[in-house]
Amino acid sequence: MRPKKPVGFAAWISLWFVTGSGFFCETGYAAEPPGTLVKLEAYAGPATVASTSLGLHKLELVVEPKTERAPLVIRVELPITGPHAWPIADVEVRDGYDQAVAVRRGGIEWHKLLIPVPAERATYVVQAAKPPESLPALPSERRRSLADPATGLHLGIARWYDGRRAALSIRFDDSHPSHLSTVIPLLREYGFRGTFMINPGTAEPGSRQRLDFEVHRAEWEACARRADQEFANHTAHHRGAGSDAAMEAEIREAAEVIWRLSPGRSKLAALNLGGGTMWETTRPLRYYLDKYFLFDASQNSMGMDDAYGNRVAAFRKALEQHIQRGLWLRVHYHSIGEGLSSSEANFRAVLDIAGEHEGVLWIAGMADIYKYQSARNGAALLPLESDSGRLSFQLKCLTDPELYDQPLTLEIAGPASRAQDKVEVTDAQGAVIPIRVVESVDSAVLRCEVAAQTAIYTVRLLP
Repeated sequence: MRPKKPVGFAAWISLWFVTGSGFFCETGYAAEPPGTLVKLEAYAGPATVASTSLGLHKLELVVEPKTERAPLVIRVELPITGPHAWPIADVEVRDGYDQAVAVRRGGIEWHKLLIPVPAERATYVVQAAKPPESLPALPSERRRSLADPATGLHLGIARWYDGRRAALSIRFDDSHPSHLSTVIPLLREYGFRGTFMINPGTAEPGSRQRLDFEVHRAEWEACARRADQEFANHTAHHRGAGSDAAMEAEIREAAEVIWRLSPGRSKLAALNLGGGTMWETTRPLRYYLDKYFLFDASQNSMGMDDAYGNRVAAFRKALEQHIQRGLWLRVHYHSIGEGLSSSEANFRAVLDIAGEHEGVLWIAGMADIYKYQSARNGAALLPLESDSGRLSFQLKCLTDPELYDQPLTLEIAGPASRAQDKVEVTDAQGAVIPIRVVESVDSAVLRCEVAAQTAIYTVRLLP
């Protein structure tokens, strides 16, 4: 059954609500926003391109050719961090007739636009498409906790699953055979779940070449049946595309393979278009993300190939910083083994470091972590009724439970004298939710997992 809401709904949670300024002056217009670059690509002739901000995430480009006859290319680089960041997956370009214009971008540099245009005076607009008007506002952070004076209970949705302080995802790109022979056995040895960006496309008709995933398809299928690792979309062939149709085919083929590998499970997966690839499309990336239940995983990941140098030390430092700040650390590898991108010894050292922090670190697949983060961002705890021995409340979630199937962790703190066997949590049908007690230096917290969907629960204080 097709989910009721597209993945884009939760993507707006993290991408649309970007702080920034409209850069308005008294006339309503201003120069391009800070951090934005606009120029003619590889060109030093008399033609010019001028840019003007038309407001938040909307930029006008005016091309003025002189004696040029050959087509020109406009380069636009948009900020992706800081107060002027753009929601990059939602950016499109339109001409003076409001027609979509084809744009070339690198697979992991979607904020860098190359816009081919004819050598004629014309106006273009670079803009972020607006979300549907029906999208509700996100709950504030304070609504993810609830204090009830009648029972003395304090409830909250844990920042990360199982109340861990931070999250770690370990990604592996390109369906390399070493993932099957070395990586997955090591992850299983440590009890860790990795994310495998696969290229499951088949060879072109008439070609004798067989791609790595195709050669080892049976082994990948066996891995999928165990369901202890996660698959992600790295496109079918890792080669880019030169049209809307070609780009859609690359993403669709990989998505359909992943769905077949995981029947009956959420279709939501990470997408990384791949370094070194070029993509030309008239559509914003959001179109492909929404249609194939994907989220963009191309940014904010730490490369772990040995060529970058001192990877083990760099990982330790980054992990400690992310734990201290309660954040999600994302790292990625390519091939692992003797003479490959990363040595097995360095990979083991990283797993050892992660294991040292396992008590405070949630090590999971990228989709699992993204689901939790998105569902929590769209969740609220609403009190219904209470007395001295009972609290009923509603967990309200904005995400679609068919896609966002990673459970949320509820934390319950209350009267200091209450032990685990003196508290009961039930759902609206009266079914008891398993709870566990977590001791700390000066208090105890009860935790339980609940589905990320709107539902009513009751906490009872037993005699």
